Amino acid sequence: MQSDLFVLDDLKLLMGKQEEWCVSIFMPTHRVTPRALENQIRFKNLVREAEEKLMEVGAADADRILEPARKLVEDKPFWHHQSDGLAFFLAKDINRSYRLPIAFDELVVVTDRFHTKPVLPLLTGDGRFYILALSQNEVRLFLCARFSVSEVGLKGVPPSLDEALKYDQPEKSLQFHAHSPAGSGQQGATFHGHGAGADDTKDRILRFCNEVDKGLESILPRERAPLIVAAVDYLVPIFRQASAYPRILEQAISGNPEGLSGEELHQKALEIVTPYFEQDLLDHEAMYGELSNRGKTASHVEEVVRAAYYGRVEVLFVPVGKYQWGEFDPSTDKVTLARQSEQGAGDLLDFAAAQTILNSGIVHAVNPGEMPDHADAAAILRY
Repeated sequence: MQSDLFVLDDLKLLMGKQEEWCVSIFMPTHRVTPRALENQIRFKNLVREAEEKLMEVGAADADRILEPARKLVEDKPFWHHQSDGLAFFLAKDINRSYRLPIAFDELVVVTDRFHTKPVLPLLTGDGRFYILALSQNEVRLFLCARFSVSEVGLKGVPPSLDEALKYDQPEKSLQFHAHSPAGSGQQGATFHGHGAGADDTKDRILRFCNEVDKGLESILPRERAPLIVAAVDYLVPIFRQASAYPRILEQAISGNPEGLSGEELHQKALEIVTPYFEQDLLDHEAMYGELSNRGKTASHVEEVVRAAYYGRVEVLFVPVGKYQWGEFDPSTDKVTLARQSEQGAGDLLDFAAAQTILNSGIVHAVNPGEMPDHADAAAILRY
């Protein structure tokens, strides 16, 4: 399976998979077609590295596990349509590739679980956000990171107002209720269609926004990343009231977005979202400091891993580019530190981060020198 989107259900699938051997491959990729051959060569080398790792641990079925990857090496059309990074997950009965807007470092991990930490920024909301470019004639959705933007396919989302309401019967008086704006405490607007005039126009726009939101709910289930609306001024409050999405930012990109590319929208959105992310991290760092003497934080890997597994972690800090190999056995509640080369050893920081997200927590990936308490992992606990 190939996808341009990594959502919570993908993480649940991968984290729920435990085989004798799971292969996780990450690499940066070039979007520009003339450099597609470089993508192929890089991936081929990483597949060879995965084979060597499987041979080292005595995996008898290495050829069967790697067969989908070897086929992908020869899939020339695939390599001509890339994003900034590729994540590939392989086991006996699973192979999934994701073309994603993250320039991954090259990495091959072979353990009894999939390694997911490099893709977790796509689920944490830390540096990741969406742009909804909305007009009556066009709807586009973009998944963004700080340095990249990628358009998301909108299956199930009406491409325009006319398409959304093409089966409309204007002679009927229809009533539609909007959601209250998330976190506003205000009553959402209610418009009634009367077949003509300004009220009817508002009614049609609201129903269009309802249909767009309904489609987004199926594409972005249980998402936490901020969403910035790009639209003319009158559309923004109508969509905000119609939508159940939990984190629509108050500030929008004002104006008709139809003539703007994804890159142009991304630049405008960064001005809005960068202070948001910076403040979010600062708030959590201050919270960690305040709670550190009250028994509401953890800064030892073993304690953090157990707390994350049992859903006790509200906010987790993990260092970028750092690994702590080992094993966690839920049946005995025991965490064992190890070297990567030891059989069964996985990255415990990866495990803790994934468990935090699965339990609706927040993960911040920071530079090692910026870690609270200079720890290998640090957490704010719910209890």
